[in-house]
Amino acid sequence: MNIEAMMERRKLRRSVAGIAAALLPFEADGRVAVEAFQRHLVATQRAWLINAVNMDTGYVNYLIDAEKVDVLRWTREALEKETPIRRLAFPGDFVAGAYIEGQAGDVVALYRREMSRIAEFGGVPILFQTARLHGKSALEKVAVYREICRGFPHVLAFELGPMFAPNGEIFDEETVRRLMDIPELAGMKHSSLDRMTELGRLALRDAHRPEVRIYTGNDLGINMIEYGSDYLLGLAAFAPEKFAERDRLWCAGDAGYYVLSDALQYLGNVAFREPVPAYKHSAAVFLHLTGRIPTDLTYPRNPKRPPWEREILQDCARRLERVASDE
Repeated sequence: MNIEAMMERRKLRRSVAGIAAALLPFEADGRVAVEAFQRHLVATQRAWLINAVNMDTGYVNYLIDAEKVDVLRWTREALEKETPIRRLAFPGDFVAGAYIEGQAGDVVALYRREMSRIAEFGGVPILFQTARLHGKSALEKVAVYREICRGFPHVLAFELGPMFAPNGEIFDEETVRRLMDIPELAGMKHSSLDRMTELGRLALRDAHRPEVRIYTGNDLGINMIEYGSDYLLGLAAFAPEKFAERDRLWCAGDAGYYVLSDALQYLGNVAFREPVPAYKHSAAVFLHLTGRIPTDLTYPRNPKRPPWEREILQDCARRLERVASDE
């Protein structure tokens, strides 16, 4: 796709559907900070963003089965008294990852067990990829996905670049097109961190099945919303109210959009530098320094940032505050 075609794709004043992948915070003694987690979920929903739990941002690749169930229960408890998110025409109260890597058994059965449990708690499942399907043909992969999704009212799928996790892969175009033909599959999160690949996904979606949502996972290119993407971002968990405000400014055609978007992108560039999985430590540092969570601890096996991370993220926070004071 050339630059001229790219610019022609800009969707001025479009309404954006935003999903924030929730961080799992910790107390000083290493326990999950459940109350802080629930408060942040409520704040995110009150900003009219959809929460996503048991995601990469929530350490799903480290959690055991019982811990994933705890997260679903805490999420249901936190959100059940809140105004439903269905104002955004979303069919569930939150999104949750269906993650099966490392589990023994039939791939379809494993996914459907995870998805059924998510649905029981009121969530919409998003399918993390499994390395067990790597190397399969487009027809083989899509046949498995079709059986996984069968009968569920609303399912999302992942394209997760291997820089995030080894079980991820970026599909070829034939696979994406065939996945879009699965009626239950209502959207795909695209996390290649490559704008041109994502623009290709948008063009394919528009031509093949326009009602499918493409959720950008590009924390290094959050303005993909200008070209027709919605978003499911770990970065949105850093400052959900700011993301919601940015979305409203874009929809209103307000020039303040660009100032706020630039400040958020600066934060994203800092937090999602290599090694990329360490962004979760950046998130913990940022949410701690802004008073959202009790510590900046991460899951013990997650990669860590250097001791000066707080200092650089304080600069990011000051930029966002200056935007707010200038509005």
